[in-house]
Amino acid sequence: MMIRLKTFAPQGRLLISYWMKKAVICLIGLNFLSAGLYAQKTDKFMGEIVNYDESTVPAYTLPDILLTAKGEKVKNSATWERKRRPELLALFEEHVYGKTPGSFDSLKFVITNEKADAMAGKAHLKEIKITAWNGGHSVSFPVVLFIPNKRKTPAPVFLLINNRNSKNTDPARIGKSTFWPAEMVIDSGYAIAAFHHSDVAPDRKDSYQNGVLKQLFPAELEKDNGMKAIGVWAWAASRVMDYFKTDKEIDFNHVALVGHSRGGKTALWAAAQDQRFAIIFSSCSGSTGASLARRKYGETISLINKQFGYWFNNNYKKYSNDVNSLPVDQHMLIGLIAPRPVYTTNATEDRWADPYGSFLSLVHARPVYDLYRKKVTLPKEMPALNSPIINSAMAYHFREGKHDLNVYDWTNFIRFANLYCIP
Repeated sequence: MMIRLKTFAPQGRLLISYWMKKAVICLIGLNFLSAGLYAQKTDKFMGEIVNYDESTVPAYTLPDILLTAKGEKVKNSATWERKRRPELLALFEEHVYGKTPGSFDSLKFVITNEKADAMAGKAHLKEIKITAWNGGHSVSFPVVLFIPNKRKTPAPVFLLINNRNSKNTDPARIGKSTFWPAEMVIDSGYAIAAFHHSDVAPDRKDSYQNGVLKQLFPAELEKDNGMKAIGVWAWAASRVMDYFKTDKEIDFNHVALVGHSRGGKTALWAAAQDQRFAIIFSSCSGSTGASLARRKYGETISLINKQFGYWFNNNYKKYSNDVNSLPVDQHMLIGLIAPRPVYTTNATEDRWADPYGSFLSLVHARPVYDLYRKKVTLPKEMPALNSPIINSAMAYHFREGKHDLNVYDWTNFIRFANLYCIP
């Protein structure tokens, strides 16, 4: 008996045996049936049926990541960088995230608070106000940064796009959260920083314009390909990078960008545009993040546009009910990060983010990493639960639990960063 798994390699359809199919289903479903997590195969949300049945994922063909618009097959990294990479970046700008304005008038950094013996003497705390000016208007947003005192050399740093409670990144450390375990990261020899996404673009459809867009780039609001909230959050991450370049205590060449959920989508897009980010971690980023749109599993383009259309440019709405005409898919976004190390994650209780589809994005982005001859040890099948793929330029784990960023994730992020930084 042969069962067709409805997914595609860059070269064409993969036919997977019954036993491989069974193994995949076991990994992403049957192991959790006893807990009642995967028994339900469909749901309904915002008037649409949500598919959670792997057997009903439609047949699809992914756009070829190594085929240029003129039909030229990319065979080396030089051609990728000269031709295909700029094409793909432009396609994501035009059809999904919006084009980020390339300039502004000026930028200023002010340290508003500093404590040399924070965390019981373990860390140097800096609170920084970043202010950008454009067209006579300005926007400021705060960044919190802890640097390990035990280091004698500039510290590599984890930068979190905080899309949860702002208290998660409390500089006074009165409130602490596993979402941003600053003490654990400091003990590992890394600096850790964060900014809150709402400080640059409120995460609401009726007020996301307030802040960077309205003050600095109002013309973007009138363009169908103008950036919206995710574009602003990514823009802000790059302004933090601008600050890091001025701080002699920070190893500017080893900055790891971290995001969860919508922050994970933002981290991927920020890194695709700004190649200064050395390592990228994207947690449970799902639709228009790490997961393939054409699988129509969990959250779809239609659903994310209905609920969070203000994250993406206006053009993206054209593909809500016509995903196959979208000229890109998310494996291409991950490919834009190459050859830099990238790590994505999923969780058992987060079917909405399509764990298998996220893993497949890595698989289908691998040809770009192969151009650079990077070491990639991704298995052909979905990795087993709680079995992270670490020793690989493209890393992944599928853990127990809910849609969150927790100590398990951070522990493995540090392990991964240790391969590419000097902690």
